[in-house]
Amino acid sequence: MGKRIAICIVCALLALPGGVRAEWTALEDGAPARYDCAATLLVEPESGQVIFAENADEKRPVASVTKIMTILLACEAVESGAIGLDDRVQVSAEAAGMGGSQVLLDAGETQTVGELLKTVIVGSANDAAVALAEYIAGSVPLFVDRMNARAAALGMADTVFVNCTGLPADGQHTTARDVAAMAVELTKHSLYFDYSTIWLEDFTHESGRVTTLTNTNKLVRRYDGCDGIKTGSTSEAGYCMAASAKRGGMRLVAVVLGAPTGKERFRIAAQMLDYGFASYRLYPVAKAGAPMREPVRVEGGREESVGLLLGRGLTLLVKKGAEADVTLSAELPERVSAPVGAGDVIGWVSVLQNGAETARLPVIAAQSVAVRGLGDAFRHVFDAFFFQ
Repeated sequence: MGKRIAICIVCALLALPGGVRAEWTALEDGAPARYDCAATLLVEPESGQVIFAENADEKRPVASVTKIMTILLACEAVESGAIGLDDRVQVSAEAAGMGGSQVLLDAGETQTVGELLKTVIVGSANDAAVALAEYIAGSVPLFVDRMNARAAALGMADTVFVNCTGLPADGQHTTARDVAAMAVELTKHSLYFDYSTIWLEDFTHESGRVTTLTNTNKLVRRYDGCDGIKTGSTSEAGYCMAASAKRGGMRLVAVVLGAPTGKERFRIAAQMLDYGFASYRLYPVAKAGAPMREPVRVEGGREESVGLLLGRGLTLLVKKGAEADVTLSAELPERVSAPVGAGDVIGWVSVLQNGAETARLPVIAAQSVAVRGLGDAFRHVFDAFFFQ
């Protein structure tokens, strides 16, 4: 029969190497202010907790915010070794002929993967995005297939990609929640941040002609701690963005879709980030590998008991001043039967916020305990008779 006890975890409040992803349900019921846009979402990537969201599941076009997935796939291709930053890419006529925001590539010129990636990240260049897509997958349609497959892997159930640029296309749509999912995934790639805060930079074409890149994300210059991620605008989508900022070791990602102007888009994102940083903090609840205070008895084992460890750590995003609302309790058996393998799940720790369960963490065996054999039993009787 199991027992439910108060838990004491040694070093439970030490900093964690990474949090457990929580369900994407908002901590707050609605936004803290009235925002003049179609949809919003504010999320903390380490815990995966959404602070607030409005119309987060409404399917919408998001213009060049679509390029978050293009950039993500390019970063993953580089980091996996499938392509290299110094690889030379020849620009096709199709890529050079793209409309909208461009770096004005010439058909037939060659550029490195790194230079093309930079122009997509900084200048939202459609021509460079197409050139990268063709190089990575062989053609834009094949690359779009990869975009949709990656979206499915990230759980972006309400997203359909038709192109790699975000230019208007029938059937292409996503949601604030899905934009947040791919933006959070992008924050895991240091390569992206090598380019994302560049404000102004000259791009030199193979012919010697120079195009000046200006970062489309004004917050990287105007908002303390902002280091990405992507803007976009069309008449259909309105003004959209996903913005990442980091302060005091905590990162937040704000998604704004369908704002009436570019200026309003940046103002809303800044207000959302301000609210998150002012109101919340990361709270390291438990550390993976922390030992439980008491072992559990083992029946029929060479050892009488087995030590227990916390099998997974947890960091929660909590409202400042509400840390005391987080409590832990453990559900453990009175005894287990041999054999026991190191790492076997023995029980569970419940993490409660205001009495409601937020997460469950496994409690595992710290070492193996083999079944006691006849020789072990004889020694046990011998020792009991002669040394009691």
